Amino acid sequence: MIKIINYLFVTCFGIGSFRFAPGTVTSLVTTIFLYSLFHIINLSSNIILLILFLVFIFSFYAVSEYIKYNENKDPKEIVVDEFIGQSIPIYLYEISHGASKNSQEAILFYLYIFILFRFFDIKKPFPINFFDKKFKNSFGVIFDDVIAGFYVVLTLIIFMIIKSKFL
Repeated sequence: MIKIINYLFVTCFGIGSFRFAPGTVTSLVTTIFLYSLFHIINLSSNIILLILFLVFIFSFYAVSEYIKYNENKDPKEIVVDEFIGQSIPIYLYEISHGASKNSQEAILFYLYIFILFRFFDIKKPFPINFFDKKFKNSFGVIFDDVIAGFYVVLTLIIFMIIKSKFL
């Protein structure tokens, strides 16, 4: 029973078992899920942060247990790391906008965030590739996506600075 629960957790309820682009599908589902929490359900950002934090902490154990007897230390069916990485820029976007939430603008930014995250997660520029190659454990599996999420944040900040200065 515990193995089944762990499998469902690391594969985001089986999305990781999809034959085509499980990481991209997970990122898309995460984007829709977080949009729903923030803009449809209007859940408190503190509760969402607690959920994301618990997923983050538990994922180290769950991924470690999943890959313990697996030769491949970063199997493609593990997609909880995409959930975590995609959540970082979305959460930071939402809390930076506080109570003044424009759903139309949010959809556009969510789309930018989704595209940028997939770009960084697939291309793996330094130091993402370092963590991906150097650490063959749950830390490496998760942390390369965390860095990709922060690359998205950095890219959006640079874009907003350029936009405010020149446009």
